[in-house]
Amino acid sequence: MFIKSVFLNFGSIFYHIIHQIRKLYLNSPLYNKKISKTDDKVIIYKPSQNILNCLIKFDKKKYNIEDFSLNRIWKNSSDLNNKSFKNLHSFFWLFTLDLRSSQKITQNVIYNWICENEKYKQEIWDLDILSRRIIAWISNSKLTYENSEPDYKTHFDSIIKKQTNHLINEIQRSKKLDDKIIGSTAIILVGLTYGDNYYLKFGIDLLKHLLNFSLDINNFPKSRNLRQLVFYLKYLIVIREILKESQTNIPDFLDEKIFYLGKSYNLLCSNKNTGMLFNGNFDDSNKEFDNYLNFHKYKFKDDTNEAGGYVVLRNKKTMLAMDVGKTPEKKFSKDYQAGLFSFEFNCHGEKVITNSGYFQNHKHQLNIISKSSATHSALVLDNTSTVKFERDKNGYMLTNKNIKILNKEIRSENDFWSIKASHDAYNKSHGVIHERQINFLHDNFKLQGCDKLTKTKNFKSCSFTIRFHLLPGINLTKLLNNESVLIESKNVGWKFTCKNHKIDIETGLYFGMKNKYLENRNILVTGVTIPEEQNIIWEISKI
Repeated sequence: MFIKSVFLNFGSIFYHIIHQIRKLYLNSPLYNKKISKTDDKVIIYKPSQNILNCLIKFDKKKYNIEDFSLNRIWKNSSDLNNKSFKNLHSFFWLFTLDLRSSQKITQNVIYNWICENEKYKQEIWDLDILSRRIIAWISNSKLTYENSEPDYKTHFDSIIKKQTNHLINEIQRSKKLDDKIIGSTAIILVGLTYGDNYYLKFGIDLLKHLLNFSLDINNFPKSRNLRQLVFYLKYLIVIREILKESQTNIPDFLDEKIFYLGKSYNLLCSNKNTGMLFNGNFDDSNKEFDNYLNFHKYKFKDDTNEAGGYVVLRNKKTMLAMDVGKTPEKKFSKDYQAGLFSFEFNCHGEKVITNSGYFQNHKHQLNIISKSSATHSALVLDNTSTVKFERDKNGYMLTNKNIKILNKEIRSENDFWSIKASHDAYNKSHGVIHERQINFLHDNFKLQGCDKLTKTKNFKSCSFTIRFHLLPGINLTKLLNNESVLIESKNVGWKFTCKNHKIDIETGLYFGMKNKYLENRNILVTGVTIPEEQNIIWEISKI
């Protein structure tokens, strides 16, 4: 143990020394000279701004550059909070400008930035900020480049290529997949803009490598994160559109990845007013992206009921979704939630049963709370989640346990739906195999569920809890028979029933909005596991 501790400490010291040496190198004249080696190629392609629209979240209102006072702020930007600093130096605010804004003022703002920041600075040249800045400057070339003076164009072209050279040097060292995807997009864009085959080939090869690394055999993100699914699809379509617009060959792998990601998106994310709150997701409509896809004539069809470990059954009135997927590998699990066999049920445009959502800020204690099985409409044994989490050196809570899905059956008929699956998450710890079956009867608008617990050789009796989470504002009334709870929503009423087990109503936390929380009310079914096979039967019916 002592020897191991010595080696760990030595490794930590060695890493710190290497990191400091590299930091000195990046700030040295030698490195500045290396990345400053650029050619005299000029812009030959300017992407249409509507291609980039899906990457930007901004108000519909457009502003004039005259409304901003930015020329002096570059000297004082270190005083801004982290979010404002990133927004300022990424230049994505350019997308909010009216195209009738002054080109001269816009170009003067950029020129002042170049004068202050033309040499590497760690925070300002952060790969995420730098990549977004390149994308913003090139995509808004009508304001940032057109009708400018020759001297300005020389500085502009040079700093674009200098930043791209730094990006190529450093991007493989980044641990953040999303940043690498944005970085590869920026490199490809620079290659197309300046007709530079080296940049273009590097960016496309990097993108291919990233996708092969981070997508599973079914071309779904290994993280099983729905937000990452949307993120990947947006950037891949942007890359495809700029390749097409610049009349450049579109690689086969890009079309293939878009095809499969698009099918998953259509099943899980499109045409929904509210998001499904599984595995790192929070409530966010994709309506704008749906409109973007329609505008650019992308039509995806889902010919299956399952994608990424999520089963979704739906018709015009009703949707039933359930998580029946495995735990992601540890390195892809920073946003994973222990929501195995949790479900959501929508009817008449309203969520009847939901999950609690996700608190994204990993430095906040609510992040680990939102990861627990208790924040899902699922079964919990002995107040423990289906997986355990451990914190890595960056503060993210990662999984340390693999779960086996032992069987899975899906039926989708005109008048009947059924999802059934079992898992071994509680086998070693509590000697129990959990099977959940949920049936929906269309004619009666009745949801029937059964959570079956089967003992194994490791069995030990413990408490169980099944939670059914509801949206904030939903009113619950427990009936005198102690077997039923009335659910009062805006459009329709429902009755929850579970005989032979204790039913309660509890106050919970809802994380459906990004990094916010509200109180909600949940239905709670509790009991104790027994050595015999145990069926916990419940029902939700329309009244």
